[in-house]
Amino acid sequence: MNFEPNYPSILLSWIALIGGLILLTAGGEFLVSGAAKLAKRLGMSSMLIGLTIVAFGTSMPELFVGLIALFQDHPDILTGNVIGSNIANIGLILGICALITPLPVRFRSVSRELYIVLAATIIVFLAAWYGIFPRFLGFIFFIYLLFYTVQSFSRGLKTDNRLKANNNGVATAAAPHLSVIIAVTSLGLACLPLGSNFFIKGAIDLARHLGVSELVIGLTLAAVGTSLPELASCLAAIRQRQTEILAGNIIGSNLFNLLMVLGFCGLLMPFPISSTLLTRDIPVMFSFSVVLLAILAVQQGLNRLHGFILLASYIGYLYILR
Repeated sequence: MNFEPNYPSILLSWIALIGGLILLTAGGEFLVSGAAKLAKRLGMSSMLIGLTIVAFGTSMPELFVGLIALFQDHPDILTGNVIGSNIANIGLILGICALITPLPVRFRSVSRELYIVLAATIIVFLAAWYGIFPRFLGFIFFIYLLFYTVQSFSRGLKTDNRLKANNNGVATAAAPHLSVIIAVTSLGLACLPLGSNFFIKGAIDLARHLGVSELVIGLTLAAVGTSLPELASCLAAIRQRQTEILAGNIIGSNLFNLLMVLGFCGLLMPFPISSTLLTRDIPVMFSFSVVLLAILAVQQGLNRLHGFILLASYIGYLYILR
């Protein structure tokens, strides 16, 4: 079903935008909560949950926004949302979290994902050089994502089996009934497409009202809005002192944004990529990823100074978007 309300004023555009954000955030939260409970019910580790299921769940808003933008012929919203979300995940979310508390992270636990993100970023840069994201590249991205996911689950389940063998006889907390888990997950899935549609309509109308390009809207409002589930899950990880899951969620989400969102959308329909991304946004996304890799490799985590630098850099990036 396609929802295309006609907004007569800028006020209704803001209402649609904010309402869409609320639905996206709620949908992402319900989906992540349901997926995590399902994973725990099946006996999977929290680390595996953070790198795969939680990262997948928190990338679902970007996917739904991307699909609606693609089929409504707004490719700048699609690409801007993915690239802007990846920048916001590191600069804004990791920056805020590191300012709240130091984040010890073993580099080897997230190094593979970081290298994949950097490789995918270089490929997207080359695609932007030619001005289009072709279908065959979408196929490659999506197939590799499936390979990565299967491999991650295989490695994670082997580790889990060893842990279970070492903790034989130790009781685990009871999980909610399967029907409750499915209901929560389904509610999240229902909220995401509805929220995405209203959000896209509100964002496009605001861009027209305020004279702002759709690319900037995608890089800012859409990016921050669809990153709210990552922020919520990361704050929860801080409360539970699961800093490696926090970092895994952010890096895994960036990986899913590139491979799943761009890959699946490109597989369905090739889309153009603005040349503006070549000289500004893709290099910024790459730079944030390289800096994060270097910090984790040398420091084995993030401290408050790193958080300040990341957040200040993100604010500086927003300033150049004016």
